[in-house]
Amino acid sequence: MQRFVVRELEEQLAAIGGVADLPATSADELEASLRAAYRHIDETDIAESDRRAVAEAAPLLLHRLFLARMRLRDRIAGWQDQGVFTRPAQSALRDLFRIARYASDMLGEIASGNDRLLPGEKSRRAFTGTSWNTLVHPDYDTGRDIPFRSGDLILMRGSAHNSAAIARIGDVDTQFSHIAIVYIDPEGTHWMVEALIEEGAIINPLARVLDHGLGRAVLYRCKDAALAERAAKLAYDRVHASTIGATAHIPYDFSMRMRGRRKLFCAKLVAQAYADASDGTVQLPAFMTRFDHRRNKVFLRSVGVKARESFAPGDVDLDPRFDLVAEWQDYRLTPLLRRQDMIMTKFFEWMETRGDRFEETFVIKLISVFGRLSSHLSEHAKTLLASVVPKVPRNMKRSCVATVVMLHKSAEEVMPALAALDADHVKMTGFPLHPRETLAHLERLREVSRGHIGYLRGRA
Repeated sequence: MQRFVVRELEEQLAAIGGVADLPATSADELEASLRAAYRHIDETDIAESDRRAVAEAAPLLLHRLFLARMRLRDRIAGWQDQGVFTRPAQSALRDLFRIARYASDMLGEIASGNDRLLPGEKSRRAFTGTSWNTLVHPDYDTGRDIPFRSGDLILMRGSAHNSAAIARIGDVDTQFSHIAIVYIDPEGTHWMVEALIEEGAIINPLARVLDHGLGRAVLYRCKDAALAERAAKLAYDRVHASTIGATAHIPYDFSMRMRGRRKLFCAKLVAQAYADASDGTVQLPAFMTRFDHRRNKVFLRSVGVKARESFAPGDVDLDPRFDLVAEWQDYRLTPLLRRQDMIMTKFFEWMETRGDRFEETFVIKLISVFGRLSSHLSEHAKTLLASVVPKVPRNMKRSCVATVVMLHKSAEEVMPALAALDADHVKMTGFPLHPRETLAHLERLREVSRGHIGYLRGRA
């Protein structure tokens, strides 16, 4: 039985990696091949397989799935040169990467004994843990820890509901909500230069960021090392000057527009650093995310997004000018991230197809008003009030505060049921719950609630 299970899964992985070997004679053919690879993973359900056999094979299988994904990513530059990497093909590859990461997460969870992060338990520091927590591209795998370099980009995902929402407001869903650039000063101190919603552009010790409750993180390295070093230095100097008062504070840019330098969001900070370092010749990203204001205009307007297309953090995943060096995930936390992703997938789907909307109550209005007022207090006072009202920047609109609070509270309403469903499935089968089962359960919850889930309201 073990040999059969392993052989079947290995054959499917070989079919996925085989797409990288196919000559892409047209954009349509490439898209079709990528969509077929997606279906190979999505339609695979190991719930009825022998749990012991799968558990023993899981570390090897997740490594092979990662290698198959790296083979595909390494083909992007060639597809781009051939002119076949059109937007439909890009979308297909994004979808394939997303489903492959979910599959890898589930294999990692099985290999780790399906441990879950307990209340009050701390997540691990990114890029640490067992050999299958960190997956390394073969070109960088020396068997030793990989040193960071100035100009490295780190793509991240935290465990807050709004992180899942940020990852899903574009035209293609991703699993990432934040990106930042590494700077190593002459003394060898490692810094992370980033733009945060709560604080604007800021510099933090790299170790603190990697130790800050991340669920997944990916390390990208520019192929041009000299350019990367210049970009990191320019980013650090610019933000450092703003933090010591030499220049004006750089607030967060909720509009997601790429133009302008007075405000920055996370990816815009990275893009401007590389543009400045190359005298404008290097423009990030290679392939942008689009925002469809026709389908979800109410939500996008409430959170302040005005751009039609922009640099979303996950866009670096397709940029051939950067190597994917290593990818890390805390398998105790990935089940939670997957549930959050599915919740936001359904919330946005219901808003787009059913016309569901977040409806404010008097309490929510009070919270948002006081949240806005708290933005004028000292940082110490904001922290003290954070459990009562959100910690928000001065330029965050009241409607954005209200929407974030309603989104969080609505997601929290369904999380216990999904967690219990996952726990029961693990207990019965030994395997994590497939994402499509989570989506189906969310639909059932909506039916039972007559279209009212938390503050999200729609037709029954």
